[in-house]
Amino acid sequence: MAEILDQTELDALIALRRDLHAHPELGFEEVRTSAIVKRFLAECGIEVHDGLGKTGVVGTLKLGNGTSTIALRADMDALAMPEMAEDRSYRSTVPGKMHACGHDGHTVMLLGAAMALARRRAFSGTVHFVFQPAEEGRGGAQAIVDDGLFQRFPIDRFYGLHNMPGIAIGEMAVVPGPQLASSDRWEVVFKGVGTHGAKPHLGLDPSVAAGQFLSAIHTIVSRNVDPVEAAVVSACAISAGDFNALNVIPDDVRIGGTARAYSHAVRDMLEARIGELARGIAAAAGIGVSYEYRRGMPPVINDADTTIRATEAARAALGETQVMTQYPPSTAGDDFAIFSGLVPGAYVWLGNGPAQDGALHHNTRYDFNDAAIEPGIRFWTTLVERELQAG
Repeated sequence: MAEILDQTELDALIALRRDLHAHPELGFEEVRTSAIVKRFLAECGIEVHDGLGKTGVVGTLKLGNGTSTIALRADMDALAMPEMAEDRSYRSTVPGKMHACGHDGHTVMLLGAAMALARRRAFSGTVHFVFQPAEEGRGGAQAIVDDGLFQRFPIDRFYGLHNMPGIAIGEMAVVPGPQLASSDRWEVVFKGVGTHGAKPHLGLDPSVAAGQFLSAIHTIVSRNVDPVEAAVVSACAISAGDFNALNVIPDDVRIGGTARAYSHAVRDMLEARIGELARGIAAAAGIGVSYEYRRGMPPVINDADTTIRATEAARAALGETQVMTQYPPSTAGDDFAIFSGLVPGAYVWLGNGPAQDGALHHNTRYDFNDAAIEPGIRFWTTLVERELQAG
């Protein structure tokens, strides 16, 4: 493939990426970022649609007579955490907020691809550049779907890309099947009868039931999940009693945590089994219990045919030996799952270089690797031109 962007253009995109890094915005607050995206797309001659999910932007480029339509997703939001890289000239200027997951890089790569595709005009069909708000747990994908994404922009296949520390620059992993886990939260409240700590027989102690429950839930994965599957159940918060009143057995014990799975069936089982254990232990203790399971993001599961298309594009863009077709899924989540649950989708990993010196996601020293911008643009551009081949 001929050079897609020259060095001057790449340097400008690197500068833009660093500007976005210095001005992070949380989910549904990406006003400045959205304005930059809209202006950039408009200058490329791309049709711009805004206001989806409050701050989401969709750029549409339609060429020729092709009838196929694909969508490419970039997330724009930052995280509510401080940046600790004092030596970084473009470190966050907003206290308590930083781009600690590379969404600044994702945004710039998709803008670069949009610029290249608009200039090259080497496809026939429609591509939607979807700049999504609020990926970091605030429900941005669902918000733009609720605002009519698929009604306004019919889509045949949907693609997502995320940087991955530990994969070399210029390499990618494109794998069928599960890529990221579902991310759900649960809460159990054991309701007993408080009493004097010296007279436990006069009450119904919920802390004993809570202790049994904490032990029991950690057998779910080892004894209820098929060993060839994977899942995580963790208790992450406990609230009971008062350390200023250590002679008082509390009325209630509240426990909360997370559950993650790579399949819908295992996800359903985790929800049912946590509740069964809570109710059974409470019944044995003669106390009450309430249980709530709040579903968050579903698992990201790559469609087989769409993954083949992405694999072929990655090999064409980066080279046969630069694309891994086996790579372990992550227990993190991504609401790209909302899109790929509605139309065939593929979520791919782009190398971000060594996983060291703060390079891991959600780290206070994390930084997207600017050297990954060019390979990412090359992949996106190649994917569109292969998917929507000109007649």
